[in-house]
Amino acid sequence: MLIYANGQLVAAEKATVSVMDHGFLYGVGLFETVRVYNRRLFLWREHYARLAAGLSALRIQHPWTEEGLAEAILQTVAANGLDDAYVRLSVTGGAEGIGLTGGPYAHPSLFIFVKQVAPLAEPPVPKRLQPVSIPRQTPEGLRRHKTHSFLNNALAKQETGSDPGVEGLFLTHDGHVCEGIVSNVFWVKDGRLFTPSADTGMLEGVTRGFVLSLAKEMGLPVEEGRYPLVDLLGAEEAFVTNAIQEIVPVAAVGDTTLPQAYGAWTKALRQAYRRAVVL
Repeated sequence: MLIYANGQLVAAEKATVSVMDHGFLYGVGLFETVRVYNRRLFLWREHYARLAAGLSALRIQHPWTEEGLAEAILQTVAANGLDDAYVRLSVTGGAEGIGLTGGPYAHPSLFIFVKQVAPLAEPPVPKRLQPVSIPRQTPEGLRRHKTHSFLNNALAKQETGSDPGVEGLFLTHDGHVCEGIVSNVFWVKDGRLFTPSADTGMLEGVTRGFVLSLAKEMGLPVEEGRYPLVDLLGAEEAFVTNAIQEIVPVAAVGDTTLPQAYGAWTKALRQAYRRAVVL
């Protein structure tokens, strides 16, 4: 694998990051997971907007434009001989040495990783959402950013194990549905689409935002709020979303089997998403 590291394409085994980098020492860094279809970045404007907002919040100064980063991503994809790709773009605070920094980060580091994506299964294989014992941590700042501080997620993944058919489900400290380990959660009941609101501390996924816009276009009423687990357990159908897996139906939540493993609204939204991808 070739990695884009601060402007150069290098073999993965030769890519390095300084031990003095605050992304390594203190988790000061952000990442975006982006999907490339046929050498085309999907929802890149939204991903870049979220990245830029996070960089501003972390006071990481940077020279990268939306167009410049897109070019670097596609250059990395092409150098690895890929057409469809999973992309992880990471920005760290840079090598600022031991000790916290009171000022802005003026020398950030940029890394772009890409890898092959397995074809999506048709029909999709439903997942089981498994509530985890670890509550979702509160955001480190005023809102949750996609930062390198990922220990909450890593511990939850260790609890749920390596079964790809299981996605861990975070609840808030007071028992409200929050999000999956690497996904946002939706469910349908009585002709309405429900999803946790940002004040639960979940990450506002780019794919989540796109699915919400699709639902509104299709005339499916949407509600965002704070919901106890019992509301999700009583759903008629449910699904999870992220940039790589797109929309994946949910067959069960814990020991509760949902009435529909791949319901009508899940199917309609997934088909609309797929149409948008190939445009």
